[in-house]
Amino acid sequence: MKLRHQPSIHIGFPTHSIPESAGATAPAIFMFRFIHAADLHLDSPLKGLSARQSAPVEELRGASRKALDNLIDLAISENVNFVLISGDIYDQDWKDYNTGLFFRAKMSKLQAAGISVYLIAGNHDAASIISRKLILPDNVKSFSSRNAETFQPESLPVAIHGMSFPNRAVEENLVPRYPAPLAGKFNIGLLHTSLSGAPGHDTYAPCSVDDLVSKGYGYWALGHVHQPAVVREDPWIVFPGNIQGRQIRESGPRGCFLVTVDDELQVTECKWSALDVARWAGLTVDIEGAESFEDLVGRTRSVMTDAVHESQDRLLAVRVTFTGRTVLHGVLSSRGDRLEAEIEACAQDFGERRIWIEQIRVNTRPVVSLSELAEHDALTRVVVESINEAKANPGNLPEEVEAVLALLPPEMAQSLRTDWLGSGWEKLADDSCSVILERLTEKAGKS
Repeated sequence: MKLRHQPSIHIGFPTHSIPESAGATAPAIFMFRFIHAADLHLDSPLKGLSARQSAPVEELRGASRKALDNLIDLAISENVNFVLISGDIYDQDWKDYNTGLFFRAKMSKLQAAGISVYLIAGNHDAASIISRKLILPDNVKSFSSRNAETFQPESLPVAIHGMSFPNRAVEENLVPRYPAPLAGKFNIGLLHTSLSGAPGHDTYAPCSVDDLVSKGYGYWALGHVHQPAVVREDPWIVFPGNIQGRQIRESGPRGCFLVTVDDELQVTECKWSALDVARWAGLTVDIEGAESFEDLVGRTRSVMTDAVHESQDRLLAVRVTFTGRTVLHGVLSSRGDRLEAEIEACAQDFGERRIWIEQIRVNTRPVVSLSELAEHDALTRVVVESINEAKANPGNLPEEVEAVLALLPPEMAQSLRTDWLGSGWEKLADDSCSVILERLTEKAGKS
């Protein structure tokens, strides 16, 4: 998938677009190549699966392992000299030794291919978190969590500097502890960091871009931020993102960077490669002016078709959001079961286990506003006034609402009362408006 012309990815600091091929075209003869990956989160528990019975649990739970398989295959097929992993290989302490054995087996496969691996631990697999350990093959070099240290691959003018997290919450700027660059070497720094901060990520090992630049290294191989981004090209400061999305907040392609360095110790290519086997996506379906479920389903199928084509052969986990002004607004709110069934049926047409619907959201608007109808209908006016009163006095139940609750069974009334007095009252109000609009629209049609 080409990402060169994608817009810049904002992660809380200045970034560049993710280039498919940055700099000049890779020369026919190069000094060395390496893969930069991070945030494998092997066997990570995925979010958002329990809410729906149709969730492809096994496929998604095994996705992190299959993505690592793809990483190993890419390293071997591209004949790279070494692989860098910038932290969070594991998501937490192992449930048993199977997670460690799986990772070790993949490292052994790289050893058989003559490929070295250099890795650091991040906040999820810090020294204080992982209690079970296995001796890794000789081709794997793990950086200490006590101090920054340097490894120099044999027969290559490369110096790789790094430091693992000693514990989960590292609040110190670790960059000053990294050694000075070695002369005549291509210096690489492995660092698990949020830089100066990134949305959705805890602030760990904070530092600035200027801190990294002033160190004098040629390439900073960062980890922790799951959104892939090239922060800077001179020197190279790169987040490869995680290799497999684990929830809807990690939508879009996931993978690693394949880096080529020439005999002048300059990066000539920094090529992003997708590794994910399941992909999360947010699909927005504009149903402006739609008048029937047939129209809605047709527009949904068109958006799904584009998403399936873009994801190629991957399992697609999607959140579908409907927008636009439509006469269906009230129906979508009051007939959520019908909407869900129609969208599930639409997904079925793409084949079994091709699209999984993670969630459906309705952000549509009515064609006619409730306030306009209230001018001509006494009951509607009472409802609007009650809702406005609730907005002006959050936490207080309008008299009309209390009167209705008094007619309901105690358990149901208590549940609704809790929702109204809590954070759910706005949704209750919106749902009420939608139902009223639908009923009034139906009444007007019959008249």
